[in-house]
Amino acid sequence: QVQLVESGGGLVQPGGSLSLSCEVSGSIASIRSMNWYRQVPWNQRELVAQITSGGTTLYADSVKGRFAISRDNAKNTVALQMNSAKPEDTAVYYCNAFARDGVGNGFRDYWGQGTQVTVSS
Repeated sequence: QVQLVESGGGLVQPGGSLSLSCEVSGSIASIRSMNWYRQVPWNQRELVAQITSGGTTLYADSVKGRFAISRDNAKNTVALQMNSAKPEDTAVYYCNAFARDGVGNGFRDYWGQGTQVTVSS
């Protein structure tokens, strides 16, 4: 069974920095992309950043130039460095992996439990 565990959420002041990390564990055959999403109450979950197995990155316009996603393929981990944080970055952040498990199932989305990030003075 594939599991994603996030860490690193919390409170940060506007203009500050915070780092999130996520580890994928279990029987994994392949991870195509690793992603960070965020969600605020009554809104849809939105893609914040994506990194493919080849290292190609994609960012939401709202975080370009402030956030950086990185990935360690050997360790199956993904991180999100949040800089110049803004109050509108406040949300629950979810780690996501589009992966294929090691028992013969096809590619599908796997999700972490979410971690709260609050940007406030």
